[in-house]
Amino acid sequence: MSMNILIAGFGGQGVLFAGKVLAYGGMLEGKEVSWLPSYGPEMRGGTANCNIILSDTPIGSPIVNEPDVLLAMNLPSLDKFESACVPGAKVFVDSSLIERKVARTDVQAFYVPATRMASEMGMDGLANMILVGRMLRECPALPRERWEEILQKVVSARKQNLLALNLKAMETGWNYEG
Repeated sequence: MSMNILIAGFGGQGVLFAGKVLAYGGMLEGKEVSWLPSYGPEMRGGTANCNIILSDTPIGSPIVNEPDVLLAMNLPSLDKFESACVPGAKVFVDSSLIERKVARTDVQAFYVPATRMASEMGMDGLANMILVGRMLRECPALPRERWEEILQKVVSARKQNLLALNLKAMETGWNYEG
């Protein structure tokens, strides 16, 4: 098993944090893991993406050129990375911020209004975790029963008050029927 994941959006959307959750979860599952963040000069508002590889075998390069899984959190990210996906890839789109549909017919597209859902539930800033939860339902790389353990390791000590909200956001994404 090898899963090449690309999460992309703009700074401040939690792209790198979402990648850390997946990478750390992969480590807890005994996988070979690579986590490679990339962001523009402006941390907030600039472009950001994160390459995550979870594999049963050693990883040769940390760069995801052809994702099996794409989480697009804004339109420029979908525009830039949709064409790079392998045939059969799963593309998760924050449909609150991206009005267009995925143009390719050889990939599976999932439309989740994650930003709107997070806002309506009082979880502003957690659209990233809603998308991760939905992705993990379709791509079961990390067992649901380990999510809390993963989050306890990844959520910083000064933000432990957000641990339950992150878990709730992941569960919200998992349960989304859209």
